[in-house]
Amino acid sequence: MAADTSKPFFPAAPNPALLPSGRKPSRLSPEASYWRSFRASELTPANEFNVTHLAFSPSSAPTLAASLSTSVLLFAGDDALLAYWDVPSETPVFAAPAAHRDYIRAGAASPADHNIFATGSYDRIVKLWDARMGKTSTLSFSHGELVESVLFLPSGGLLATAGGNVVRIWDVIGGGRLLHSVESHVKTVMALALAKMTNTGETRLLSAGSDGYVKSFDYGELKLTHSMRYPKELLSLACSPCGTVLVAGSSKGTIYMGRRKKKSTGEDEEEGKGVGGELDWAPTKPEKRRLAPSNYRYFLRGQNAKAKEGDLVIEKPKKVKVAEHDKLLRKFRHKDALVSALARNNPRSIVAVMEELVSRRKLVRCIENLDTEELVLLLLFLHRNATLPRYARFLMGVANKVLEMRADDIRSDENLRGCVRNLKRMAAEEIQIQHTLQGIQGMISPMLALASR
Repeated sequence: MAADTSKPFFPAAPNPALLPSGRKPSRLSPEASYWRSFRASELTPANEFNVTHLAFSPSSAPTLAASLSTSVLLFAGDDALLAYWDVPSETPVFAAPAAHRDYIRAGAASPADHNIFATGSYDRIVKLWDARMGKTSTLSFSHGELVESVLFLPSGGLLATAGGNVVRIWDVIGGGRLLHSVESHVKTVMALALAKMTNTGETRLLSAGSDGYVKSFDYGELKLTHSMRYPKELLSLACSPCGTVLVAGSSKGTIYMGRRKKKSTGEDEEEGKGVGGELDWAPTKPEKRRLAPSNYRYFLRGQNAKAKEGDLVIEKPKKVKVAEHDKLLRKFRHKDALVSALARNNPRSIVAVMEELVSRRKLVRCIENLDTEELVLLLLFLHRNATLPRYARFLMGVANKVLEMRADDIRSDENLRGCVRNLKRMAAEEIQIQHTLQGIQGMISPMLALASR
């Protein structure tokens, strides 16, 4: 029966579910899209210095200001002195000489009442002050770590503190009750800031750490919403009152400034698609591609790196070259080790190998197993070095043992007999020298005895 050629060989249609689908770009959350909509810019000074504080002016002018209010001024420092000044009258309201037991590194005024403010110190204590109450704090509680930053939330009833890798939120109206702790950083949290989201009108608590990350925290729902990475350690953070500019200061003097992009209609789906998926408002300098362990260059990392000032340079230990006879001794090939040492003709190495064989009780066995050529090497070595004062006592014993054990082989071989004659002549010359030296010593000894009287 002839085959029906009108039908295809595979009559079944392919299942669309089994076909490979094209890769679709992952959808970003609204929170991630918002923070990725900041344009990149970087301010790098000529000299490196720590940018420890950043603040925005409440007015529309793009200037930076460090004061929290136009009518009062709060300042503190490493001397633990806390002072509260009335700016219009230029008079101090009060001063507390020992407000804390250690450096005061953080302070914030309440947005609800300018007479209420908080301070944080390296003594791990956070204190709440009321200018109307005088030098005594109204509330104090322990953060548990060195306090680097304190910040009142917009309502004035909640206070955020940062220290170590922890950010804590406290209810100051409820007597300093701990509401929540966030441990999202791997290094010390250095700064806190409030940022207003222009698209939703919500406010986020931002934290900057020395690990180079900025974390966005929704304190209303008590959850972390976004993370942003910087190439350097961060010491300060600020966001403009209008919420369109975000600034971060690093430990190397670099200031990272991100300005929110103005997007047109229809850009919602394309928003947040940066090059390589990185933050659009991060530094413009492209990052190097991360090498995978499957790449050969992964194992060559750091070989051309140069040491910077302050780095500890550890010299690479020199590789010790192991001699051939040492390798053979490790393999317990005793005879081969002795022959290898004799071939190099180094008296120090040969004697060391012989002494090692004596300690292993293998020297006699090695001498028995030497063939004629190897025995010639041993006799030549004894002829040249047996009379050296450093090795004479040991090598004379070895020579006697060789002549005693290999007497039959020496009689049957002309080369061995010649080596033994040379060894005998060397021994006779050494004995003659010793007799001469003893005669000279006998003549000098009486003269020295008379001279010493």
